[in-house]
Amino acid sequence: MQTRRLKLLRIIRLRDARLKIQLQSLEIRGPNPDLEGAFQAAVKSRIGALIATQITAVIPYTEKIADLAIKNRLPLMVETGSSVAAGGLMSYAASDADLFRRAAIYVDKILKGAKPADLPVEQPTKFELVINLKTAKQIGLTIPPNVLARADRVIK
Repeated sequence: MQTRRLKLLRIIRLRDARLKIQLQSLEIRGPNPDLEGAFQAAVKSRIGALIATQITAVIPYTEKIADLAIKNRLPLMVETGSSVAAGGLMSYAASDADLFRRAAIYVDKILKGAKPADLPVEQPTKFELVINLKTAKQIGLTIPPNVLARADRVIK
């Protein structure tokens, strides 16, 4: 997971250079991270939006992070539809249902005798845009109708 996070940060840093936006990392650490302190730092730094990566250390705090983002009126992009349901503003990511279905197909093949090393590596092919309108309203953000029309799921 750590490698994935580092790769994601590298991609984001490349993007922010092209878009001429400044990227700031807010890290939380330990079993009882200072989330409120991280959000105070974000507000003090005048951060305009947040992206929460779905790393193991963050998962137990998904709802708290979403609540703090709403409280501080910060748009929060998250990695999963379940994190949007927990209060994140939006996600655009591989479909969890499709990933689980593909994993089940692999397990079935392995249980029937296929060698894992012989199975091809697959990339996700189905992605979903999930938007939380309740969160948008709470932070004073209007989602344009053309973006809502593209969403695979809208939480009201």
